[in-house]
Amino acid sequence: MALVALALDLGSKLLVVAELEDTGHPPVQLLPDVLYLVHTRNTGAAFSLGSSYTYVLTAIALVVILVIIRSARRLASTGWAVALGLILGGACGNVVDRLFRTGGGVVDFFAIVDPFDPPWPVFNIADACLCVGVAILVGMELTGRRIDGSRATKAGRASVAEDPPGHN
Repeated sequence: MALVALALDLGSKLLVVAELEDTGHPPVQLLPDVLYLVHTRNTGAAFSLGSSYTYVLTAIALVVILVIIRSARRLASTGWAVALGLILGGACGNVVDRLFRTGGGVVDFFAIVDPFDPPWPVFNIADACLCVGVAILVGMELTGRRIDGSRATKAGRASVAEDPPGHN
C-alpha cells in the first residue's frame, strides 16, 4: 500500500511540475466547477501552517515513518495495514519533496471549486493518503480493532477501566 501511494504521489508531482510549472499554463479543469489542477508549493504543514518550520516538519515526518516501519512487525490486521500503508506512503511522498526540492516546498496541485481562490487548501495525493489513512485508523480504534488483529470487547474495556492503578 505504501509503495503504491508513494508511486502515485511522486508520479503525479513529476507530471504536474513538467506540465504546469513555469509554463503559464492555465489551471486544468478535471471536474467542471469542482476539481482543478494547479501548481503551488507549500513549505508548511496542512493548510500552509508553520511554513517557517520546514525542517521541524521534516523531522516529525521522519519519526512517523520510522515508527510505522517499526510497528509493521506487529501488523495482523488488514485495516491497520491499509491505514498505516497510506500514512507511510503519504509521509514519504511529502518528505521526498521537502528533502529534494529547492526550498523544501511540497508540490500541491488539487484545487477544489476555484483554481484561483479555492475555499479549501490546495493538496496532493500524499495529503489525501494521509487523511484517508488517519480516518481509517480512527475508525479502527472506534470499533475496537487492534493492530495485532484482536478486537477489544466492552467487557475488556470496562475491566481495564475499573482496575485500580498498579493492579495486576
